[in-house]
Amino acid sequence: MSRAERVREAFTGGRGARWHPTDALVRGVGLGVGMVVLGALLHRVELVLLGAPLLVSTLVALVSPVGGTPSVRVRALPRIGEVGSTRATVELDGDEGAELMAVRLPDGREEGVGPVHLLPASAGAVTVALRRDSWGQGAALRPDHLVAGPDGLLVHGPVTAPELGRTTLPPVRPLPAGLLPARPLGLVGAHRARRPGDSVELRDIRAFQPGDRLRRVDWRVSLRAGALHVREHHAEADADVLLALDTRLDVTAEVADWTATGRAVTVRPGGSLDLAVTAAASLAAGYLRQGDRVALADLGRPQLGVRAGVGRRQLLRLRTGLVRCARSAGWAPKPVLHVPHGALVVVLSPFLDAPVVELTVHAARRGNAVLAVDVLPGPLTPDPETPWGPGAARIVELEHEVRLEAMRRHGVVVVRWDGGGAPLAGALRLAARPGRRVVR
Repeated sequence: MSRAERVREAFTGGRGARWHPTDALVRGVGLGVGMVVLGALLHRVELVLLGAPLLVSTLVALVSPVGGTPSVRVRALPRIGEVGSTRATVELDGDEGAELMAVRLPDGREEGVGPVHLLPASAGAVTVALRRDSWGQGAALRPDHLVAGPDGLLVHGPVTAPELGRTTLPPVRPLPAGLLPARPLGLVGAHRARRPGDSVELRDIRAFQPGDRLRRVDWRVSLRAGALHVREHHAEADADVLLALDTRLDVTAEVADWTATGRAVTVRPGGSLDLAVTAAASLAAGYLRQGDRVALADLGRPQLGVRAGVGRRQLLRLRTGLVRCARSAGWAPKPVLHVPHGALVVVLSPFLDAPVVELTVHAARRGNAVLAVDVLPGPLTPDPETPWGPGAARIVELEHEVRLEAMRRHGVVVVRWDGGGAPLAGALRLAARPGRRVVR
C-alpha cells in the first residue's frame, strides 16, 4: 500500500487509522542526531550541546507508553426531537499515553456538526448542545477526532466518524377545538351526528314509542299533551380524517426560484411544502386531541402514507411520516388518493396544476366533506431578469384563483394557510355551520 493510500485510510477512519509519528518527532530525532554526529565529526562542542538536549527530550517523551485505539462514543442522543436545543453526551477515551484530543463538536449556537474543540484526553465525558431551528432530518453530530500523544510526537487519526442523524418533528400550531364536522363512523366521540343517540344536546321531543327508556320521558310535555313524550338527543361520534399532502411541488413566493418541475433539493423555509407540513401537523394534533382517527396520504408517493389511528403515538407517527414524505418529495405526473367512505378529506397543496384539483373535486362528488388548504406563498414576486416576469407571475395567480373557484363551486371548502392558525380557524367555524360549503 502506498503512502497516499495509507493517509487516505487514516482520514476516512479505515484500518490505517493508527498511531503514527508527526513531523515534530521526525524533526526532533533527525535534527538531534544530525547535530550530535556533525559536532563529533567537526569537533564542535556547541553543536553537540545544541543537539543533545533536543535528542534527549524527544527520547524521554517517547518513554511514556502509547498504544491501544482511542475512541469517541455518543450516548443519550435523542433520535427524534422538537425544534430548538437539546443535549447529548460524548464519551472520550484517549487510551493509554494520550494527552490531547481534537474533537469536532457542535457549539449549540447554530446548526451543523460544529467546529473542532481541543480537549484533554482525560476529559472523560462531554455534554454538548445540539440546535435545530427547522424541522426535517439531518446530521446532528459527527465526532471527528484526532488524538495526540506525549508532546504531540505521536498522533492517532484523524478519524472521520459517521454522521449521527436526528429527526426534528414539524411544529404544531394551536388550533381551536371543534373542527369540521365529519360524517361519523363510530358510536362515540366529540362530534354531533345526525342520528339520535345518548349525548346531552337535545334533538327533538316526540311521542313515546315501545322500547324507549323511562328516564327519557319529559313529564312536563307529557302532562300538557296528555300522552307520554320523550326527549331525543343527538349522537356523538368520532370522525375519520385523511390528510392528503401534495409533495410534488415545493415553491416559494420568488418565481425566479422555481425550477422546471417546481422541485427543490431540500424543503425551502417558508415554501409551500413547509407550510403544508406545518398545517398538517397542526390539524392532526387538533383532531387527535378530541379522539378522532387521523391518517396521512402522500399524493405523489402513496406508499409513504400512514394508516389511521388515535392517540399520542399516532401523532408521533404522523409527524414522523410528514418528515419522511417531505424528504422524498419530488415531481409526480399524476396524484393518487384513495378516500375512505365517510372520511373528512383535507388536501394541502399549492394547487398549481389541474390533476390535484380534479382529485379534490372527485373526493367531494363521492360525498366526502373536503377541505382544501391552499399553501401557495404569496404574493408572488416576478423574476426581475426576464422582461415577461410580471406578466407570467400574474398569469399564474389568475390560473390559481380559477382553480380555487372551481373547487368552491363543487362544494369544497377552500381556505388559505399563511403559517398561522387564524385563517384556518375561521374557515373551520364557518364550515361547522349547517349548509355552509363555500368559504371565500
